Amino acid sequence: MSDAEIILQTTGLGKQFGKRHAVQNLDLSVRRGDIYGFLGPNGAGKSTTIRMILSLITPTTGSVRLFGREVSADRSVLARVGGLVERPDFYLYLSAMKNMEIVAALYGRVDRRRIMEVLDIVGLADRARDRVKAYSHGMKQRLGIAQALIAEPELLILDEPTNGLDPQGMKEVRELIRRLNRDHGMTVFLSSHLLNEIELVATRMCILHRGQLVVQGGVRELLSHDRITVRIQAEPRERAMELLRGIDGVEDLETRDEGVSCNVPESELARVNAALVTGGVAVSSFAPRRSLEDYFLDITEKPEETEKPEDSAS
Repeated sequence: MSDAEIILQTTGLGKQFGKRHAVQNLDLSVRRGDIYGFLGPNGAGKSTTIRMILSLITPTTGSVRLFGREVSADRSVLARVGGLVERPDFYLYLSAMKNMEIVAALYGRVDRRRIMEVLDIVGLADRARDRVKAYSHGMKQRLGIAQALIAEPELLILDEPTNGLDPQGMKEVRELIRRLNRDHGMTVFLSSHLLNEIELVATRMCILHRGQLVVQGGVRELLSHDRITVRIQAEPRERAMELLRGIDGVEDLETRDEGVSCNVPESELARVNAALVTGGVAVSSFAPRRSLEDYFLDITEKPEETEKPEDSAS
């Protein structure tokens, strides 16, 4: 992989608020053409990382490179990046068009043809003259993305763009992200705390937890179906354990809560379940779960450490 193909790279990136490390030693690499899923539970450090990438806050350690350039040494490279951080803000009593004109003016010119083009891309061209106050939450999110697109960025950074949306609104934003990537050649860096959302749209991904990188790679690779964790509720449990120990392909067998957990090749799931039943075990639950999903849910189900008031900026 040549340096030219990596358009966003962080090296040893860290941010400390008081005594608390919000992000630690973070090494990310986003390739041109990626829809890169930046996944982690709430409070993992995702927004802090995005703010450092966009130079909204200064890293405590490490560096950010965009398009091969060190951002701290050449901030002009940020002109090639569009960003939507958390919830977008608007002048609610003005129309979408007027809000877009205000944003466009910050770039030095107001090109109404470009504004209408962008509003059409996000599906709001027919509502351009309506006051934003009348917009649904999903429409406001798409308008926020439109604002980030006004300068024709090569890299689009979205921080939890489907947060608080209903299923239809989430679907609309997902489809918009796919179109931007497919039809407009845009690289998208997508932050989310929802594994399913990342799985549906991303090509590459990582998991961040408590400010540290847990795993990074291709979505298909990380969500590979050849690694299945199965949670089994069965009685008697001792007999189930005995049978599972004797089945080829069953690995990492352990008791968990009131049941049993093990890893099984996907092609062997039905055979393992049948072996338990024919062996005299009453199986009340046989729940396959991909290993990354199991791992992510274990992470998200752990209680986060209580933050001190001075740490709330992260």
